Formats: sequence, structure tokens, C-alpha cells
Amino acid sequence: MPVIDFHFHITQVDAYNEWFSKWASKMHGPDTLVNFRKILASPESTLHFLDDQGVDYAVTLAEYNPMVTGICSNERVGDFCKGSERLIPFASINPYVTFNAVAELDQCVTDHGCRGLKLYPTYQHFYPNENRLFPLYGRAQELGIPIMFHTGSSTFPNALMKYGDPLALDEVAVFFPRLTLIQSHSGRGFWYDRAFFLSVLHENVYMDITGLPPKNLLKYFPDLEKNQDRILFGSDWPGVKSIQDNINAIQSLPIGEEAKAKILGLNAARVLKINVS
Repeated sequence: MPVIDFHFHITQVDAYNEWFSKWASKMHGPDTLVNFRKILASPESTLHFLDDQGVDYAVTLAEYNPMVTGICSNERVGDFCKGSERLIPFASINPYVTFNAVAELDQCVTDHGCRGLKLYPTYQHFYPNENRLFPLYGRAQELGIPIMFHTGSSTFPNALMKYGDPLALDEVAVFFPRLTLIQSHSGRGFWYDRAFFLSVLHENVYMDITGLPPKNLLKYFPDLEKNQDRILFGSDWPGVKSIQDNINAIQSLPIGEEAKAKILGLNAARVLKINVS
């Protein structure tokens, strides 16, 4: 069965805000930035890294978060992924920066080959159920592409956690029932129960367990296996030291093999329309 990392950042080291470099070096060690540059030097070097980590496909994320993390343009993500079917580009739209979000999404799909969209409410300071975003959601629904939302906490400078409450996605799920919605980080910290309930309640809502220690998943979600069809694996690299360690930890959970296969790749393959038969 395939392993699909649904949450992989390819923002260049020098495009991050200054604090990130210090944070990453403290987390991963003094050679961190050098290693990041090597891994992201080319699509080939990234694919080699993914091979070493046991990952078959990766959703690579653009971001327009100048107040918090930095910027990785839709153009960069599209160009980076162009030569490999294993690298799957997701666009990013900042509603405070982009004048016409619908036109921007169309361009991302048509010109840059993007197959999904990532929004960062806690970094960009908006609520996901604001009416001004509904035309964007409607267009994504027409195009048949999923939208990821950062949900839950963030300790990063200038992030505002009040925008991370998954409950705002309930309204979006009701009004756009054919739009696949993904709760990145599954309401991390404050709202695990809400994220889980929403993904059980709505057929179009998924949980992305990025950023959660796999060994604690059954603590956060005691009924995890009952919701196995709506859970997606993601690493949040470079936010983790080893993707392979996280994969191994999920494979070690006391849940069924079918559930593990779905979480690690089969659910993502269905969302991304990847044929794995």
C-alpha cells in the first residue's frame, strides 16, 4: 500500500522569516539549514529524501504567510512539482493579499497544475466561515479539488489561535457538501473532539493528523479506528526530524492493518484521485 504524506512544505530556507531559521536549528541541530537546502535543492533531491523516508507521494504546500512563517509562491510549487507525479502541488491564497481569489485559484489549477488548496486561518487572521470566502469554496467545489485548513493551536509568532477552531468548518461543510475539507492538525490542542466529530458527521470532512505525535493518537482520539476512512497522514516536514519514525509509530499502533493502510495512504489516494490498484 502507498504511503502519502499529505502535508509537506517546500518553502526555501531563505524565504522563511528570521525566527524560523533559529527555531529549526534549535530543534534539529546546527546543520539543519544546510540539510534543508540540500533536500530542497531540486525535485530530484526531494524525491531521494522521500525515498529514504519511505514516502511514495507528497502533497507539497505553497504558503503566503508574511506575518508568521514566510512565503512560498504558487508558481514555485507548481514548477517544482511539474516533472514528477509523486509531488502533488497545493496552492495557497491569502484573502488579505489576493484581490480575486477565484481567478487566482483558476490560474493555480490551469497554469501551475495545482490539485488542491491550503488556507492558513491562524496565520492569515480570518475565520473559515466568512461569507467573502464562499465564492472561492464554490469554485473549488466546481473544480473538484480539496481545501486544507490549518486548525488548532500554533505557537508561532503572530499566529492567532482563535481562528483555528474547527467548528467554523461545519458551516462550510453544510453549504458546500461536494467540497472536500481537510482539518490540518485535527484541531490540535483545544479542539480534538470537535475535529473528530465533524469528520464523523460530514462525509466531505477529513482529519489530517500532521503535527500530532503518533504514539498519542489513541489518547487524543480513543475511537480513531471507527473513523479510519476520514484520517490522513502528514508529516509537516521540516517540522519533524524523521518522517519514517512517524510512519513506523503509526504502524505500531494497536489498530487493524486495514485502518493503518487507509490512514497512511489509501484515504489520501482517494482524495487525490491517485490510482493505486
